[in-house]
Amino acid sequence: MSSLRNKIAAAAVVAGMSGTSLSALALPKIGDDAPLGKVEDADGKTLETKSLKGKPVLIVYEDRDSATQNEKLKKELSVLAKGDKYKSKVALAAVADVSSYDFWPAKGFVKDAIREESKKQGTTIYCDWNASFRKAFKLTKGKSSIVLIGKDNKVLFAGEGSLSDADRKKLVDLLKSEVEG
Repeated sequence: MSSLRNKIAAAAVVAGMSGTSLSALALPKIGDDAPLGKVEDADGKTLETKSLKGKPVLIVYEDRDSATQNEKLKKELSVLAKGDKYKSKVALAAVADVSSYDFWPAKGFVKDAIREESKKQGTTIYCDWNASFRKAFKLTKGKSSIVLIGKDNKVLFAGEGSLSDADRKKLVDLLKSEVEG
């Protein structure tokens, strides 16, 4: 048993030295085909990632505790979204991890809150009621996760937690490249 603990500790040290967290090792790998995921909005309308092929897909996956981790990125993206070019050419999948609330009566209250927040944000927010989307994309519970899928259905970017300035720039540049060519 202590051998297993030593291996886990060693892996943590190596991950820390390389600047990569252990949780980041679980994200979809750059260049891989996008995982299949399915979520629904507060009214039951389904979104399947496989139906979005042919256009870039930006996934922002958060729960109520991680929603503030990438405020800077969201502000940068809202500037891009003001132009019609991005609204029509990029599929945004804002997904809320609501798996902790998949029971009566909480689910009804959460649906009402999601509807209200969707109106406030001006975009549809999808609900991951059973954590199947999070698991399909190998995202870490409790962290803001950002995934960009290219028009060719390949993962172009995957990050979680508060993105660094360099990662935000990389993501925005990749998104611009997908839209503007």
